[in-house]
Amino acid sequence: MAMPSTDKKNVEVFDTEEDQAVYLAKKLLEPPYIDSIEWSKWHVFWLDERVVPKDHEDSNYKLANDGFFSKVPILPDNVYAINDKLSAEGAADDYEACLKSLVNRNVIALSEASGFPKFNLMLLGMGPDGHVASLFPGHPLLKENEKWVTFIKDSPKPPPKRITFTFPMINSSTYIALVITGAGEAGAVQTALGKSQISVKLPVQWFHLKGS
Repeated sequence: MAMPSTDKKNVEVFDTEEDQAVYLAKKLLEPPYIDSIEWSKWHVFWLDERVVPKDHEDSNYKLANDGFFSKVPILPDNVYAINDKLSAEGAADDYEACLKSLVNRNVIALSEASGFPKFNLMLLGMGPDGHVASLFPGHPLLKENEKWVTFIKDSPKPPPKRITFTFPMINSSTYIALVITGAGEAGAVQTALGKSQISVKLPVQWFHLKGS
């Protein structure tokens, strides 16, 4: 969840692949939050999405919409899903163009420190291998430092075609909320905290906030 510094709009960024983000967001469906939040100010984005139809069971949009967004009065035009009619590369380029348009309209601020869009909060989950968004261990996309949004066609976790925010984009956020549950992620958590003998740097360890 993020509030850009340029105005009072709430800009929410979700990674719903591992379900944890939606699980946490569901707390907002309960009193007193459901009645006190100004939902009309929310702008919702996905920092990670599978390139599948929006009604597909693998769609992060479907997961978030069924579990959360369909239950709150967020303006439909403020929910920014990917164009699932495009290729993975086309969908990533289209999503980046959408973000740039919103920056130009002052809906999203730019970080003076990084030059990337600045969100106050990004809400993410983590996979058992330590991946975040669609940034996987050992993948070249970990080092992408120019694009805001990029794509992957060989994801080690199906489905293979996805779009994802890059680390410079994620690290420009003021805050990152990493929601991790389940025994399957315990090993990656131990590694991330430096309590493992494994020397390989996991994607979850690439967070380095530059949102000031």
